[in-house]
Amino acid sequence: MQLKKGLYIMMAILATGVGLYPLAFIIIGRPFELSGGKGMIVLTNIFWYSGFYMHIIFGSTALLTGWVQFSKVIRSDYLQTHRQLGKVYVGSVLLSAIGGFSIGFFASGGLITSVGFMSLGLIWFYSTIKAYLDIREKKIARHQKMMIYSYAACLAAVTLRLWEPLLDFLLNDQDLAYKIAAWWCWVPNLLVAHFLIIKRERTA
Repeated sequence: MQLKKGLYIMMAILATGVGLYPLAFIIIGRPFELSGGKGMIVLTNIFWYSGFYMHIIFGSTALLTGWVQFSKVIRSDYLQTHRQLGKVYVGSVLLSAIGGFSIGFFASGGLITSVGFMSLGLIWFYSTIKAYLDIREKKIARHQKMMIYSYAACLAAVTLRLWEPLLDFLLNDQDLAYKIAAWWCWVPNLLVAHFLIIKRERTA
């Protein structure tokens, strides 16, 4: 129980830290360091620029509200708060996923990286909209299952920032590290989510 609580707290801290990170771009201005070496060609592209800010602003909102939804106290004692935050989370995910998918076309590293991030966007969008439709139909167990997958995909924003520098250090190849991180930032997350769901169903 203590381990589970500790992991939850760690998830909340990391999600909050990364969720607040986009404020730097709003305060500082244009995200030159995220242009991936493409410079002004990307930064002056209205589709990339609007997609980027759509992705990080609503993605950060999803990160900041999502972890709260897994609190048993919130779900049992503050159900209305849970529902309202859930609506904010779902709306934020759908917009962020669309933005993320659109900027995936411009991802550094070519096709491998683009497909990795765009696949993440599609899975994040699907799992979230499915979770929303399930709760509308009062299918609580299926809703909870899909929300675990959804937030696992959402946490790719956190794991990307853990994997990329580690892989860069180990491989000493920034381009290769980014290509691998484009997949490793979310595939292991979904696998962990899958095993958690299986364990949850066995102990139910």
